[in-house]
Amino acid sequence: MTRTLVAIGCTLLTAGAMAQGTVNFVNVSTAASISAPVFAGDGTTKLGVGNWAQLYAGPAGTAPGSLVAVGVPVQFRNNASTGLPLGSVNGGTVDTLLAGGSSAVIQMRAWAGSAGASYEAALASGAGYGFSNPINVTLGNALAQPPTTPADLINLASFSLVVPEPSTIALGLLGAAALLLRRRK
Repeated sequence: MTRTLVAIGCTLLTAGAMAQGTVNFVNVSTAASISAPVFAGDGTTKLGVGNWAQLYAGPAGTAPGSLVAVGVPVQFRNNASTGLPLGSVNGGTVDTLLAGGSSAVIQMRAWAGSAGASYEAALASGAGYGFSNPINVTLGNALAQPPTTPADLINLASFSLVVPEPSTIALGLLGAAALLLRRRK
């Protein structure tokens, strides 16, 4: 029993030590020279409360489609109640679940709040969604001596949500139905 507890403790300690690669989840910051607000589908209206964003990360070289969600979804801010400009999020320090000090690929993904609690739900429901350019960062390392600060998302670029056209969805469904009918013959 004691050996099992010691083995579990060592495993948790090792996993905790590796999961210290951190980034600052901020897309608009004069202090960090970041200006990457997120816009609605029209390309001019900045997103506010009711829309969400989350970081996705993977080791250096990971394709954007293989990145995994890290941290928790964060709601966009509105200028009146937070002092932060529309189109911005401030998710604080996010642990990427990667080794501190390592190189990583980071991407910000956003979606309309009516779509549900995740980016994947927004895709499935046909609601507004969008994503940033993937950027390479060297992660902060809280365990280093001396500790290094979380990475800033310096090269993040603005983007707009995409809202699928109902006619596109309808054409896709008609095409799928035609294929099914043709297959039956």
